Amino acid sequence: MQPVNRVSIQFSSIPANVAFARVAAGSFASQLDFTINDLEEIKVAVSEAVTNAIVHGYGTDAGKIIEMAAEIAGDVLTITVEDMGRGIDNLASALQPAFSTDPERMGLGFSFMQSFSDSFDIQSEPGKGTRVSMTRICKKGVTPRQGH
Repeated sequence: MQPVNRVSIQFSSIPANVAFARVAAGSFASQLDFTINDLEEIKVAVSEAVTNAIVHGYGTDAGKIIEMAAEIAGDVLTITVEDMGRGIDNLASALQPAFSTDPERMGLGFSFMQSFSDSFDIQSEPGKGTRVSMTRICKKGVTPRQGH
């Protein structure tokens, strides 16, 4: 049995770090035999989670800390993104497709995170922050990446 592999990183809640989180998650996930399409979906889900933390969690309060943790246990990847921001007042509404408290946004972030995950969990408390956890199972034998 392989040991569990874990990483945890903290970064400032600025838009430039969305790309950083995306690349870090993709690099970590590439240890498994995910397809290129799987890796892209993982990166999109992470981008959406980090963007939500920046835009909705902290708003104009730039430079606060976002924590991203990733774990590989066997062929299961779990990525968690957490902020200590505003939290979500009405989680049930926020999880509905096209719901947004910002008219400039499409409100599809949670939909992408859910559809690109084998399991998805969100915990949020107003005034205390939000924690999103996404799990993806590497389905070995289903078009594995070349070179692995």
